[in-house]
Amino acid sequence: MEIIDVRGLSCPLPVIKVKKIIDKGATELQVLGNSNVSRENVSKLLNSQGFSLDLTRSDHEGWELDARKNE
Repeated sequence: MEIIDVRGLSCPLPVIKVKKIIDKGATELQVLGNSNVSRENVSKLLNSQGFSLDLTRSDHEGWELDARKNE
């Protein structure tokens, strides 16, 4: 599983970082972030690329999003 840390980054950088990993063929990702806007935009990207999403943590410190490519 690829772990992508986008904490502290402003959009569009989180989306660009995740897209680069997807383009390299990653099928399982965990994205760590702390911006709600980044979470929404990364989620939209992953959905559009055929990934299933699971928000495993969301609190005052940030969020973790697990994504797996649908077959």
